[in-house]
Amino acid sequence: MPRKKQFAIDAVKQKAMIAFWDHGYRGTSLQDLVETMGINRASLYDTFGDKYALFIDTLHNYVDIYAKPFFTRLRKTHSPRQAIIALFDEICDGISKGEEQNGCYIINTALEMSPHDAKVARIVNRTFAYVEKNFFRKMIEQGQARGEISLEVTPATTSRTLLSLLIGLRVLSRNRPEKALLNSFKMQVEALLPTGDHTTLPDPVSVKRNGCKVRANFAYAG
Repeated sequence: MPRKKQFAIDAVKQKAMIAFWDHGYRGTSLQDLVETMGINRASLYDTFGDKYALFIDTLHNYVDIYAKPFFTRLRKTHSPRQAIIALFDEICDGISKGEEQNGCYIINTALEMSPHDAKVARIVNRTFAYVEKNFFRKMIEQGQARGEISLEVTPATTSRTLLSLLIGLRVLSRNRPEKALLNSFKMQVEALLPTGDHTTLPDPVSVKRNGCKVRANFAYAG
């Protein structure tokens, strides 16, 4: 009879992600993982394969565990334009309070591993595309449909620029930059999203763009 596992796989996997997040892939030893996860090496190998396989597994889970709930909350509590602004406001506020010094797991990984590991690079690029298209671009399109964001804004180009600002801000967060620099990020975000005339457009709940419908109550796709 196979021995029954005495731990919750999702729980120990999340602990491993925190270890990698805090110290990076290379800075996290097997012993660090064993101690953080609260399991022995045999169980780690039996359940996850090896350190690299476990690391890849945590990257795959990052969007579901952290990104989705974060962006879903922003969408539910703010209008489209304000959701984007609130994203940067919250990060900047956290940095000012010293709460964001570990940066972003995916961006940290991109800096450490992507140049040397094609598999990691694909996961990182897919995550960036997910944030760009399913948050920034959708929020811009919905904001334009509601008359909240100027129709002169190009969703695809602006969403890529916003993603670049987000990545830069997250990198800077590890060094706790001065408040003036943080404010410059927030000012740039607002400048990229000039307000519309608040004119009600035809059928604002479902607007066609490039032959596809964009729902005003867009749900963060999984």
